[in-house]
Amino acid sequence: MKAILFCAMAAGMLAAQQRDFLTADEVDQIREAQEPNARLTLYAKFAKERIALVKSLLAKEKAGRSLMIHDALEDYAKIIDAIDDVADQAIARKADLKLGLGQVSRMEQDTLPVLKRMQETKPKDLERYEFVLKTAIDTTRDSLDLSEGDTEKRAADVEAREAREKKAVEDAMSPAEKNERKAEQQKEDAKQEKVRRPPTLMRPGEKKEPEKK
Repeated sequence: MKAILFCAMAAGMLAAQQRDFLTADEVDQIREAQEPNARLTLYAKFAKERIALVKSLLAKEKAGRSLMIHDALEDYAKIIDAIDDVADQAIARKADLKLGLGQVSRMEQDTLPVLKRMQETKPKDLERYEFVLKTAIDTTRDSLDLSEGDTEKRAADVEAREAREKKAVEDAMSPAEKNERKAEQQKEDAKQEKVRRPPTLMRPGEKKEPEKK
């Protein structure tokens, strides 16, 4: 009996870990939105919908609502993390995110007071989702600071973080792996140089004659 119970608990934990924070339709929408401002706008919309669901669930007591609130808040926090990842990658490429970050900032400004009020009013089942609520509040606050901050400083911070991560990966490599990566980089550099080099109609070994004055 204990073995069966343990297996059931393990299966439940595994399912929770594998649960996607976006619906299948939302995943398709994100996949189609390649432009970062479009993606940020979509993510902001999905985040609003999660908070609207939480507010609706809190408005009336019913069996099982605490689990739904927990999952909605957890999904919301993961959406905010995804927003920050998209923004960081786009800022590192010097993309203009004024439109997308504006949408994100407004959403987070509206959401943060809602989450704080929820924490302060202490619903009777709060203990069942208190941790994810705190995570959602902290994540929103941090993301809002980034959205409203200096994009040039953020870009510099992203570059510095990526450099640290790259160095950490390289430090963990064996000499053979480092040589392999160096060879791959040389091939890639040669390929890029070939693309940049202007085309020529001259045969191999043929030299251009000096222009006559």
